[in-house]
Amino acid sequence: MVTLNAQMRDTSVSTAKKLLQEGKMPAVIYGPKQEALSVEVSLAEFTKVLKTAGESTVIDITGLEKPLQILIHEVTMEPVKHTPIHADFYAIEKGAKLEVAVPLVFIGESAAVKAGANLVKVMHEIELEADAAHLPHDIQVDISSLANIGDQIHVRDLKVASGVVFKVDADQVVALIQEVKVEEETPSVGPDMSAIEVEKKGKTEEAAAE
Repeated sequence: MVTLNAQMRDTSVSTAKKLLQEGKMPAVIYGPKQEALSVEVSLAEFTKVLKTAGESTVIDITGLEKPLQILIHEVTMEPVKHTPIHADFYAIEKGAKLEVAVPLVFIGESAAVKAGANLVKVMHEIELEADAAHLPHDIQVDISSLANIGDQIHVRDLKVASGVVFKVDADQVVALIQEVKVEEETPSVGPDMSAIEVEKKGKTEEAAAE
């Protein structure tokens, strides 16, 4: 279970710049059944949660009048340091289905890749629908079944828990094995030594005439 502590934020006295200087980050919580709440969270704690949970894991918010379950919907990053400076949290409606993009994690070893072929990862994340209880953090793709050139893994081959529904075509390719194409090297043409000698001779004769 991933948790994040939050406190209500008084927008009339606490500016975003002041909060960040204090090691805190402003955020907003909203949803279909949740009025918008201005909150603040620990910047260090949020950075850790963002790294481990990402945007496809349900997070339990504590410290408010009532506990909430949220998804990280959008994060604004500081352009130079690339650190979070604001976040939008989407409050989950209890029992409602969620549609999210979940990252794919490739595991295992492919005999074809070990023999020198290329693994082409066609997809890096996949859209799916599930309730909060069954929402996966990621989907593992086992490439050990890819033994020969042309072998493919499709969406229908991915294994997920009951209640998880993919929102893309089952025949869509996730990964495939491709032959490594070696380009023929064009033989390099060396300099024309006779032309160099003629040019050198001509310059020598000009110098002698002067």
